Amino acid sequence: MSPVLTDSLERSDVPYRDHGIPFGEAMRVWARIAALSFGGPAGQIAVMHRILVDEKKWIGEERFLHALNYCMLLPGPEAQQLAAYIGWLLHKTKGGLVAGALFVLPGFLAILGLSYLYVLLGHAPLIEGLFFGLKAAVLAVVVQAVVRVGSRALKNNVMRGIAAAAFVAIFFLHVPFPLIVLTAALAGYIGGRRGFAAFKGGGGHGSTGGNVVHDRDTALGEGLPDHARPNLAWSLKISGALLFLWLAPVILLLALLGPEDVFTRIATFFSQMAVVTFGGAYAVLAYVAQEAVNTYGWLRPGEMLDGLGLAETTPGPLIMVVQFVGFLAAFRDATGLPPLVAATLGAILTTWVTFLPCFLWIFAGAPFVERLRGNRALSAALTAITAAVVGVILNLALWFAIHTLFGEVREVRIAGAVFETPVLASLNLPALLLAAGAAIAVFRFKVGMIPVLFACAGLGATYVVLA
Repeated sequence: MSPVLTDSLERSDVPYRDHGIPFGEAMRVWARIAALSFGGPAGQIAVMHRILVDEKKWIGEERFLHALNYCMLLPGPEAQQLAAYIGWLLHKTKGGLVAGALFVLPGFLAILGLSYLYVLLGHAPLIEGLFFGLKAAVLAVVVQAVVRVGSRALKNNVMRGIAAAAFVAIFFLHVPFPLIVLTAALAGYIGGRRGFAAFKGGGGHGSTGGNVVHDRDTALGEGLPDHARPNLAWSLKISGALLFLWLAPVILLLALLGPEDVFTRIATFFSQMAVVTFGGAYAVLAYVAQEAVNTYGWLRPGEMLDGLGLAETTPGPLIMVVQFVGFLAAFRDATGLPPLVAATLGAILTTWVTFLPCFLWIFAGAPFVERLRGNRALSAALTAITAAVVGVILNLALWFAIHTLFGEVREVRIAGAVFETPVLASLNLPALLLAAGAAIAVFRFKVGMIPVLFACAGLGATYVVLA
């Protein structure tokens, strides 16, 4: 047994003391965290750490990182799942539900309101200009994600090879994202089982720095609450309830509307996505863009960029961009309903089937999470997935660049590979200048994401209005 696992089992025998944190106070803190959750998962996790560990001292550094490592093994937005995990640890099932739901709610409402403006006023020069600027800034942000994740994940030639293979598979061969994830996970699992050094993981979101707050010095202490001990009956009961809430609407839509209806397609596609969204939002966005734009035709490439711009400038998980996709899909394709009513239902349905599974993964697995600590094979699988994600995000960055900087693209076929290349004569010089300026601000002067997005949006609006 590994030293880490042995230590965790010993801590489970420490007597548990009641933390004394009122549920009402916890709700207010979770609402505060949700309102401040900008900047992608790294920024969101940093906000949670600062408030829950450093400021409130509700849980310690060891427990926080232990929960984060578990959430990184799961499909879905790790920051939202971390909130649900810690909320459950503090206040049982209701605590997990409230913490996880509040983490999503502000972003859902903000994107819903902005989606209304988009479809109603999107052709007004001011609105067009705002989104023109946002697209250029988003390109710089995605390139930054490639660099950030790549510098952490590609520590040796094996990891670089996995990233390169993932890029070739998705960009040139259009291999489905789920298959790339599963293949990388299998390679990592086998490599970990055999003890190959190249698959040894590490990293996460980096060191928190500063003075460490130990579990023993926090409200929760080192002990294990009774509700956090493995209980198969409880796990089966809560898993069954959440599975029903997740899949019942999908089955009902299939039965009543058939597989070709837009609501059925939204429910089935985003349910599938919820199972394979390893590696963070930027990785899965390549999969969503590929399917939503090319397969279903729900929106155009530029509109996918607009949606990402909305998600970047609102609180909550970046994967909330899928809500915008579902909104536009139902707005355009639903029959028998007023477009805005259909769009609202599409946004709600997309959010429901995307985020409800996150609670299922947490509540079903959290009581058994101690058994995952120190598992070399699982850690190696995660390491390989992270490497593959770099290649997938690079594909996303290239796709965004082509559709942001050029007005026309053409399809090229070579030896069975099919990919898009830009028509150089269609280069959009103002977009190039804005994107270059955003990149200089991000990489050279380390300007934060939100100021860059707002500055580019303002410059874009000024250019379009005055042009």
